[in-house]
Amino acid sequence: MWSAVLSPDFFSTMLRAATPILFATLGASIAAKAGITNMALEGMMLFSALFGVIFSSLTQSAWLGLLITVILGGIMGLILAFFVLNLKTDEILAAVAFNLVATGGTVLIMVAFSGDRGVSSSIRSVAAPTVVIPLVSQIPFIGKILSGQNVLTWFALISVAVLHLFLYKTPLGLSIRSVGENKNAAESVGINSRKIQYIALIISGALAAAGGFYLSGGYMNMFTKDMSSGRGFIALAASSMGGNTPIGGFLVSLLFGIAQAFANIMQLMAIMPYEIVLMVPYLATLIGLGVYYYAQKKRKERLSGK
Repeated sequence: MWSAVLSPDFFSTMLRAATPILFATLGASIAAKAGITNMALEGMMLFSALFGVIFSSLTQSAWLGLLITVILGGIMGLILAFFVLNLKTDEILAAVAFNLVATGGTVLIMVAFSGDRGVSSSIRSVAAPTVVIPLVSQIPFIGKILSGQNVLTWFALISVAVLHLFLYKTPLGLSIRSVGENKNAAESVGINSRKIQYIALIISGALAAAGGFYLSGGYMNMFTKDMSSGRGFIALAASSMGGNTPIGGFLVSLLFGIAQAFANIMQLMAIMPYEIVLMVPYLATLIGLGVYYYAQKKRKERLSGK
């Protein structure tokens, strides 16, 4: 088993498994920086996974399918923002309702579009391409990890740097962080907090949509019922453990990618029952959150002198 863990295939699988979580983690981070917990990431990813299959099939282009899906993801963020900011709906309840609608709504849309009920077997979708890097592919070990990854994996990695620069090096990013830290203080200097939170949730939805598209157009080449499988909630945990920062979220997402890759190895080797293997990524989430908040508690106690 350890030879499999230390192989380049393991680390390649880690990157593939971390990609959708990373997109959603970045979405959770920017929403949190604006002072909103976007618990609707799960539903946004699920809707986007189906939209990716449908629109890449209709256009016969993965790029157009991705573009349309990301735009629809932004619209989903806009809808959530309208309910939370304009209608004053509790953000947690609104997100729960959104996720429940996604669970049944994706099946309804799939049946209406193709007649399929569980798997989009009759929809001929187009998957995003993989990237083979000529020089890098020749490097022992590292070449097998980096070369041949889906283009969306590279987009996710680039998004970490772009979002970091956006939040910490641009006036709009400063406004987002100001609203999240102290809305009243931000408004006292002329910042429209509602507008800023709208922008943050739209970007959050677009990032979650990219992760959903990857599930059905990169990680797999079809849509299956409930295929997001809790990744939106894992992303919330990753964002929190990473301090709601792009770089921190990226590092924690890799940890969950490792957990998923490890679960895949255990499943192939039949080390333990299948049902226990499926629990590994979620157990890793619970253990990680427990350790993180215990460390936070101890840190606060030290600072307070107790």
